[in-house]
Amino acid sequence: MIHSSDRYFVERKYHDPEKEFNPFKRMAYHGIGYLEESGLDDEELLEGLKALPLDNLPHPVAKARAIEYLLQHQRIYLNEHDYFVGLYSLDRLAKCVTFSKWAEESLALRDPELVRLSEDVNACGAMMYWVDYDHVVPDWDSLMKLGFTGIIERARKYRKMHRTAGTLTEEADAFFEGIELQYTAILHLLDRMIALAEKQSFEKAKEITVCLEHLRHGPPTTFYEALQLIYLYFIISECIDRYQVRSLGNGLDGTLYPFYKTDLESGRYTEEELGHFLSYFLMQWSAIGNYWGQPFYLGGTNSDGSSKYNALSHLILEVYDGLEIYNPKIQLKINENTPESILRKAFDMVRRKNASLVFCCEPGMIKAVMGYGATYEEALNFDIRGCYETGVRGNEACSTSGYINAAKAVEYVFSNGFDTALNKQIGVQTGELESLVTFEDFYFAFLKQWENLVEIGIRITNDAEKYLAFVNPSTMYSATVESALKKGKDGYGGGVKFCNNGMLNCSFASAVDSILAVKEFVYDQKELTLTELAQVLKNNWEGSELLRAKIKKSPHKYGNGDPLADTYAAAMADFFAQKVNNVPNEKGGVYKAILHSARGFIRHGALTGALPDGRKSGEELSKNASPVAGMDKQGVTALISSALKLCPSNYHESFCLDIMLHPSTLSGEEGFAVWNNLLTTYLKGGGQSIQFNVFRSETLRDAQEHPEKYRNLQVRVCGWNTLWNNMSKAEQDAYILRAENIAR
Repeated sequence: MIHSSDRYFVERKYHDPEKEFNPFKRMAYHGIGYLEESGLDDEELLEGLKALPLDNLPHPVAKARAIEYLLQHQRIYLNEHDYFVGLYSLDRLAKCVTFSKWAEESLALRDPELVRLSEDVNACGAMMYWVDYDHVVPDWDSLMKLGFTGIIERARKYRKMHRTAGTLTEEADAFFEGIELQYTAILHLLDRMIALAEKQSFEKAKEITVCLEHLRHGPPTTFYEALQLIYLYFIISECIDRYQVRSLGNGLDGTLYPFYKTDLESGRYTEEELGHFLSYFLMQWSAIGNYWGQPFYLGGTNSDGSSKYNALSHLILEVYDGLEIYNPKIQLKINENTPESILRKAFDMVRRKNASLVFCCEPGMIKAVMGYGATYEEALNFDIRGCYETGVRGNEACSTSGYINAAKAVEYVFSNGFDTALNKQIGVQTGELESLVTFEDFYFAFLKQWENLVEIGIRITNDAEKYLAFVNPSTMYSATVESALKKGKDGYGGGVKFCNNGMLNCSFASAVDSILAVKEFVYDQKELTLTELAQVLKNNWEGSELLRAKIKKSPHKYGNGDPLADTYAAAMADFFAQKVNNVPNEKGGVYKAILHSARGFIRHGALTGALPDGRKSGEELSKNASPVAGMDKQGVTALISSALKLCPSNYHESFCLDIMLHPSTLSGEEGFAVWNNLLTTYLKGGGQSIQFNVFRSETLRDAQEHPEKYRNLQVRVCGWNTLWNNMSKAEQDAYILRAENIAR
């Protein structure tokens, strides 16, 4: 385990944890331990970048030149308290002469009407849309087998092949030139680091030097070298190249196991020493402090049906547990072959401290991946990216596009598609309220509004993403993917087999509950007219408290095993998936439906008016495939039953269910049996991802009143953990509501 004195300094490598820190801008800070004499500061680097003659160069070459300059002139981190090197200026400085400039240029090439529409739907909360470069997983297998030098040699081979075949177009030549320049710059960075390391006298310096020399001249040969390569690739890609690396290894235990095994068998290191290196490695991401967490996954299934979990899997969990951290976040591939020892360890970590774990059920996820054209073999070895998104290993680049707010579609039925906040028509005209005589009329109007938002999202995405590679060439990533080299194309410009888009179904349960409230109280019981309900919503439920309480007490809520709610929820989930899945995009790939919401439940909620389910304007919306907060009143078994009726594998990119449990449910050996039964039921029912919060409402209320006593209290948010004290009161209140509900 990392030495306490070393941990103090590693935790300050990227920023001072005692000072104000914004985890959404985690790379905009500087830490300690950098050699000032080794390079320039931010201002000097920016001056140098702006002086580079890049204007007439192809974008892959221009970007590579900018990155080359940064790697050549960066201050370097070499410190007696750390086994891992580092770079000083991490805030993507090259963007000032590349990305930002080219993104602005791309706007002039796009449809101006769709650019305006994109701005409008973001502003009113109908959708969140931005161009996504944040779900990248390189082919780690290539990096481990070839190293940085081998990546260059392989690219040279394919460049020569294209030249010989007469297929080396100007675009392809620029693509290969960018690879040559950028990876050569990485080698030169290693030269600089080696020269500096050789001058150091501290204890770790010799081991660091040997490690860097091996990586400079070939692939990694030891466990520590493999860790260093992963870290170097990550920090250069995310912070210099501007592509966020969303998995460490193709299964961290699978990628590292050959090195782990060789080191132990040769006697080079003991397991304790390997755990020591691993603790320093994991602390890098804890110190960086990305709000969404840095993901990696463990486990999987071999082609013969056996589990991929191994001795290293256990060591990773033990070290992570001992560090008492929640970042990185860990995804566990779960199947019927998963060793009980892994399940027990994970259960214990969740039960004790809400550890940052999500359980990813292979059968449902494999089916989802095959749903967009992957073979069984490709699906069996799927990568997990970001929170819990699927992807074909080494041959898929999927960017997340529109976060569609289903609750806004409900709102637009009441306004005939007119957005009162923007004072313009965003939705379609589905008729004045008086014309919606039957519930069938209302429901159909909602579906048309929802469908329109999906179509808007697809139109905006197709228009914007024609320029993905133009704005941000993915040179560093593409060089690891052999199919991109064979085609001579950027991975984000059609160079991979699956160049896809994911579209998110957000605020799903809020929409379901609202539809059912309209059915029950307007059309079935006729307690008020649709026009009167519209006025109630306009008044934000003021003066209608009794009606609001009655609606909230209705049994027809998603997540309770209610037949009516489940029927509509299943139909609505299928409707969205059908409108999204396998629709062709502009990159030669397809769209994939997603049922999770990231932070949309907060951002959309702030921009969405009062809803028929009793929710007030501005309050958070439902998230993921989970019920509205506090509305799941029939227990966890009923909740899982409702979720499985949505056919999770229809969501080809991801589907996640949040479960909250009372600690008493999970106590002792019986607690493990209860939890294991829930997980097994979800897995066998075709579920994809599932995650747990284990709380007493009394604990949360005390934590809200006395935050100083709960500095390390973790909460599972969407696809990541955060600290309770870092959440707003409104977010905390939603967790307290659910915790009170399960205690009844």
